[in-house]
Amino acid sequence: MHLKRPAAGLAFCLFYLASCFTNKYVLSVLKFTYPTLFQGWQTLVGGFLLHISWKIGWVEISSSSRSDVLSWLPASALFVGIIYSGSRALSRLPIPIFLTLHNAAEVITCGTEKFVHKEQTPLLKICGVLILLVAAGCLPLYDPEFDTDGYFWAFVHLLCVGAYKIYHKSWRSSSLSDSEQQYINYAFSVLLLAFASHPTGDLFSALEFPFLYFYRFHSSCFASGLLGFLLTLHTIKLKSSTSSGQYAVWSFLAKVITAGLSLFFFKITVNVPIACCLLLGGFAEVLLLYAERAGA
Repeated sequence: MHLKRPAAGLAFCLFYLASCFTNKYVLSVLKFTYPTLFQGWQTLVGGFLLHISWKIGWVEISSSSRSDVLSWLPASALFVGIIYSGSRALSRLPIPIFLTLHNAAEVITCGTEKFVHKEQTPLLKICGVLILLVAAGCLPLYDPEFDTDGYFWAFVHLLCVGAYKIYHKSWRSSSLSDSEQQYINYAFSVLLLAFASHPTGDLFSALEFPFLYFYRFHSSCFASGLLGFLLTLHTIKLKSSTSSGQYAVWSFLAKVITAGLSLFFFKITVNVPIACCLLLGGFAEVLLLYAERAGA
């Protein structure tokens, strides 16, 4: 498949890699495991920079009706679930395992399309989804460093991702653009996570964080907010300038590059079954890409 917009695609891959690595560093190496604060900070920075980008003309955000905004709020609630559970899971699981479980959200979307909406699903896509289900399902069985909480939050994460995709696809109003949807997501997330920081105990527990006043913690948090926004911005730009199939290819490349390079920077124990599961998950993604191309 000929890849269009290579500069935009490569920039997307770069920011995907940098954002994932920075988050993993803060969550696993520095062990700042207070997701309401960490994700609240990221969404605050993202919302602020998206607002600035709107004012200077980088993105287009128009005034939306109250009904459109209210109808999108369930998706925003799912977005909070995605980033909160993803933060929990990524703090405990290696990046390749986390991404394989993240991709398993396709099982939910495909199952809903076939059994709920009664859509015609290509056989190649069904095979890819089933292989992905096997790969993700076998990971906790053979993981030598099995972490119950990590896999639990990864499961919650993939449920939220799948539900978000389903809601996004079935949402009847198309008046909100991707940038407008993300703007609402950011605003809703900041408010909800700010209110949740006290009941969850994160607000006062973070005061005991050993690296709270260290430069590397401050710089990493600043980088995480900036990189998260840049990834969001380039995702919006790439989606608007390429087809869904092209975007899927760039997304796949970004995940492969990130998962592969993470082996050299972060700790992971890989045995033969785990390696087979990860490779099987990658193969399933390739099948899904071909199914997307065939259906285009």
